[in-house]
Amino acid sequence: MTKRFISIFLLLVAAFSYASDIECVGTATQVLDGRDTVFIFKDEIHLRCKTGATDWYRGDGSVYATNTDEIYPDEGCYRVNGSHFCVRLCKTIDDLDFTVETSCDNTILHVTGSIGAHAHTYSLSYNALAWNTEEWADSLATQTGDLTPTILLPPLYGPTAIRLCYDTDIRDALGLDSACVEVNVPIDSIKAVKMELTSLATARGAEGEQSNERNRPTSQTLIQGSEYSGPLEVAFYSNPTPAVQFFEWAIYKSTEKIVSRFDQDIRYVFSEPGAYRVVCKVNNATCASDSMETAVQISESYLAVPNVFTPNGDGKNDEFRVAYRSLREFHCWVYNRWGKLVYAWDDPAKGWDGTINGRPAAAGAYFYVIRALGTDAAKDASFIGIKAVYTKKKLNADESVIGVYQMSGDINLLR
Repeated sequence: MTKRFISIFLLLVAAFSYASDIECVGTATQVLDGRDTVFIFKDEIHLRCKTGATDWYRGDGSVYATNTDEIYPDEGCYRVNGSHFCVRLCKTIDDLDFTVETSCDNTILHVTGSIGAHAHTYSLSYNALAWNTEEWADSLATQTGDLTPTILLPPLYGPTAIRLCYDTDIRDALGLDSACVEVNVPIDSIKAVKMELTSLATARGAEGEQSNERNRPTSQTLIQGSEYSGPLEVAFYSNPTPAVQFFEWAIYKSTEKIVSRFDQDIRYVFSEPGAYRVVCKVNNATCASDSMETAVQISESYLAVPNVFTPNGDGKNDEFRVAYRSLREFHCWVYNRWGKLVYAWDDPAKGWDGTINGRPAAAGAYFYVIRALGTDAAKDASFIGIKAVYTKKKLNADESVIGVYQMSGDINLLR
């Protein structure tokens, strides 16, 4: 291993041995171009051999000069004392300019001007739209490479100015002004389209208020693939880039398409339990984006009733509330031991705070009656008073009707 390392090291020393023999006279810099080192001069090419008078050879092996320590050669490649190198002047590119060709998949810069035989590097900058979780925003994009008549960029999604510069590092090292040209790409030249599908769910009440409801968003941002209680109203936004002209929405329940719309943004109420896919695609007369989708899972209905609550103001179990999800209708009546109605409510997110006409109710057992319908109940199911009325029965395994809740029992108030 040591011998191999020494061999590699000696080869590297030999490859760069010019540094001990050659020096540039005047303003110059150097770059690596493949295997060769290229000395680039601001004005005339002027080289000196630091070891004294020597023979100079052209790259093809022919003699260029003999017994001299300085030469003023033309552009080209040379050898001295076993070292190979090339020299050239830093030249401007005559009439450098470019045009921009946009498409759905990329952007092509057609560079014009007399680039010449020497290799040139370029750097360019432009504005690329980037999604920042809330909106499309300006984002500086850059690209570097070897200057060729055709330069390929990613697709442009909004108007921008493209600034192209060449040999920037070399010109900076030589103290020369930048060599750049700029072309504006207006909005009517933009063809590529893109979108970002986002959604906002309508939460019940203030955040955290619906603690007795299961699977209800506590914030408005809908998380893809999460399971929620219904009915759930959701606004969907396509967030298109400027060149978008047309919108196509589809909502699927399982594999069945149940909604088709063509607005920029849509709203939909998910009432029935099931797995849904919301798909959006945008396009214009030339380009179409890949479709984006989000998933919404609506739970089956659920209703559970506690047997005790403690309205003592400690913030724990202070109200008689049910635990539920996916209810479309709810009624609860509370009676005292003599059968007198003391409280009733129709919003399952709320409950009884243990007061009667504003005064604390006596501790003890009370009797409740609950009638509720889930979103998975038959559409024609309803309650008249406290009696369920339905013509289509969907039965659970225990012969109870799916989504229909007729419950009663004791609730104990403890202080």
